[in-house]
Amino acid sequence: MLTDSCDDWDVIVGDGPVVATAIHDGHAMRPSLVPHLHISEQERRRDEDPLTGLMTEVGDVRVRVRSSRFQVDLNRPRDKALSTDPADTWGIRFWKGPLPREELEQSLAAHDRFYAMFEELVERVIERHGHVFLLDIHSYNHRRDGAHAEPAALEGNPDIDLGATTLDRARWGAVADRFAEALAEVPAGGRQLDVRENIRYPGGGHFPEWAYSRWGERMCAISVEYKKIYMDEWTAQADIGVVEDLRAGLRHAVAEVRGMLAR
Repeated sequence: MLTDSCDDWDVIVGDGPVVATAIHDGHAMRPSLVPHLHISEQERRRDEDPLTGLMTEVGDVRVRVRSSRFQVDLNRPRDKALSTDPADTWGIRFWKGPLPREELEQSLAAHDRFYAMFEELVERVIERHGHVFLLDIHSYNHRRDGAHAEPAALEGNPDIDLGATTLDRARWGAVADRFAEALAEVPAGGRQLDVRENIRYPGGGHFPEWAYSRWGERMCAISVEYKKIYMDEWTAQADIGVVEDLRAGLRHAVAEVRGMLAR
């Protein structure tokens, strides 16, 4: 197993077709960027995806990004990777104003390096195995109205939302269906999980769409969006028992489809 890392991400490369990424896990930010923030560190953490990096252990290849999505958002096109427009950040004003050119250039350079690194990584996996099963792991808030307000309605907020907008159904439909079923078979926090597909983000995300545009039917890409039932999104207090349950469920789901991938 090979490892590689830099200031912005860690990579572990084993032998197998399952690639697990957590590109919004990180919280690190360049000291030169911090004075430009309009929000507190706690507010910034609320819109990151804490602990999703733990879930990447299911991958033969694991990529965990250390830097905050607000330093460089790797799930957005290059021109939106560091935006000061609240329209790009759920109406929240994260920055005091326009950022210095050198800050923008540093973040865009990191965006370029990541995509170049990932392209080389996937090419190596495909050369050896002929295909890739990409798990793009994220989390999402469901209590945006406040710490003491009612959570968002269950109808539009499953415990796990699987984004499969780029999936080639003819080749990978059975894999995606079994993966979803298997995730729901392992309870978390003592209850059955609500697992559905393309509910929260029916338009998909830039990262899996970019991957599909390059590798098409050779890649089965699924974005795994965990509702933050494993933590209090306002205090950042985590329930380790639920985290372990979710990780066990993901491990089970990957094991269930491994044999289907080559077929």
